[in-house]
Amino acid sequence: MTVRERTVDVLVVGAGPAGLGAGAELAASGVGRVEILEREQAAGGVPRHCFHGGFGAGRAGGRLTGPAYARRCVAAAVRAGALLRTGVTVTGWAGPRTVDVTGPTGLERITARAVVLATGARERPRSARLVPGTRPPGVYTTGELQQAVHLYRQPIGTRAVVIGNEAVGHPAADTLRAAGVDVVALVTDQPPSPLARVPRARRRTPLLTRTTVTSVVGRERLTGVGLRHHDGRTMTLPCDTVVFTGDWIPDHELARRGGLTMDPGTRGPAYDPAYRTSEAGVFAVGNLLHAVESAGTAAAEGRAVAAPVVRRLAAGGWPTGRPELAVASPLEWIAPNLLDHDTTRPLHDRFILRTARRLPCPLLVVGQDGHVLHRQRLLLPAVPDRPFRLRADWLDRVDPHGGTVRIAVL
Repeated sequence: MTVRERTVDVLVVGAGPAGLGAGAELAASGVGRVEILEREQAAGGVPRHCFHGGFGAGRAGGRLTGPAYARRCVAAAVRAGALLRTGVTVTGWAGPRTVDVTGPTGLERITARAVVLATGARERPRSARLVPGTRPPGVYTTGELQQAVHLYRQPIGTRAVVIGNEAVGHPAADTLRAAGVDVVALVTDQPPSPLARVPRARRRTPLLTRTTVTSVVGRERLTGVGLRHHDGRTMTLPCDTVVFTGDWIPDHELARRGGLTMDPGTRGPAYDPAYRTSEAGVFAVGNLLHAVESAGTAAAEGRAVAAPVVRRLAAGGWPTGRPELAVASPLEWIAPNLLDHDTTRPLHDRFILRTARRLPCPLLVVGQDGHVLHRQRLLLPAVPDRPFRLRADWLDRVDPHGGTVRIAVL
């Protein structure tokens, strides 16, 4: 079988907000041939099937729906001169910056001067969450639900339970209501949050806190979900539809196949504030790095990667021996998680962190080799499944040849 070989200047893998933002900015910068590959038949990423508003605020002069925002991102990349190819899958690596590709025109081997990975993130399905039971129809993730309702117009059910109370859970409930489904409960294993602001239209749905899903019930069709409350009480809640929301994981298979160093906390590639991974010439952006942030954050990172890519193409070079960033429990991860020798600052001069449990107004302490570099008191609680930020004004105090920089909570 013939494999067509060719070269480009920059290859972007993934055409969600991050990849499209990178492609648009790079093409506009005049680096040469910029090509964006997307395995789906349509570009735009997750926003394509998120029909609620809230996308593009602050840049579009209004609040767009997801499909409108996706169309705008696609148009910007194409207008800037990037070549966008859909229905094309990167199947593996044939070298440090050479990938094997399959698509409608057959097999290709593409070598780039720089590669930008923007493969995004996905929700873990019920099986990956180790929820026991049978495999009846009626079990969805948020993405599967939105595609079924908005893209394929499929019937869903009549009575639904939504698992998760983070940002994506309420839009999932809205999607169900738009499909004519009665949402009987939202279920979360987290305690009640005094900061949560639920729109009045959603308050009619009971929220079961400190409650876990123990099973799904049914064979020909889902008939209920088993629940366990924090005090040990158990029950089966009748329903014919259940939606597992949140619990995001980076779509990192391609990064792993390329031998990139992975961060154990984020489960995405380890990277520095210039979006450089462990492999020379390979950058990473968006929710591949930190599942999951907003589409706006992903797009901003895509645009921000253009400057370090241009520097790489112009001057070459790649940092080695970069100090690592690590967090202590109950913190789960920090991003970026590597530091470079030229103390490049992260986007918006902030690091992103997550916690495993609620922390009321925590004091964050940054240290290296026994020296305290920075202390920062958060004015609001840090809660699970929601990002919070650490200022980056301590970076000039880091010893670039020292040990791991550690962030702890006091």
